[in-house]
Amino acid sequence: MAIAENHLIELLPQKDRLRLQSLCEPVELKISEILCERGERTLHVYFPTDGFISLLTRSDDTPALEVGMVGREGMLGAHVVLGVVTAPLQALVQGGGAAWRIDTLAFQRELGRSTALQDCLHHYIQVLMAQLTASAACLRFHKISPRLARWLLMSQDRAHADSFHVTHESLAHMLGVRRVGITVAASAMQRAGLIEYRRGELTVLNRGKLEAAACSCYAADGGTYTEMNSPAAKRIAL
Repeated sequence: MAIAENHLIELLPQKDRLRLQSLCEPVELKISEILCERGERTLHVYFPTDGFISLLTRSDDTPALEVGMVGREGMLGAHVVLGVVTAPLQALVQGGGAAWRIDTLAFQRELGRSTALQDCLHHYIQVLMAQLTASAACLRFHKISPRLARWLLMSQDRAHADSFHVTHESLAHMLGVRRVGITVAASAMQRAGLIEYRRGELTVLNRGKLEAAACSCYAADGGTYTEMNSPAAKRIAL
């Protein structure tokens, strides 16, 4: 199975990168597959290369709510970097594709051995925390349509394609709103020529207008990743 690279792995010096990859096995992420459950022991960490994962939380018997997203830019299992093996969130594959998978114990041993890997993932944890914080504010203060535009842009970024599979029902769960709210917002976007939606397949037709329709959280997310990729943050790769 041909696999593209994960951005975090690419940032590592060659010696550390090759050693980490020797511990990896290629896996195919399937849509709707649950990779870990909140409160359960983490058996593997994942570095997606061509797919993306939703990080979900829930309260009591309420539907799951998305608070973060992981694609080629990141990893699933960042809590393991902090020495915690119990998963704080449920991880659901939102976009199918390839990933590198590493046994948690093997990953912890390599983490203890590689200062470069530690530095790289500490930067990423900072980025992930910023994303989780932005999601909390977004859920509280922004309206459905700008939030939907942000989610579609984040998904397109990680799908690396203009088209990807998604349903109104899953969007409602991800954004924590009623399905009718998603239908109204998506229909308005379709009439405006921003997107096209047919039988579960959504296509972004005008990314520029979609970015203009999104809430400020999307640009803030992009700024956080840009900061991570700055020369200061990339020193570990020299």
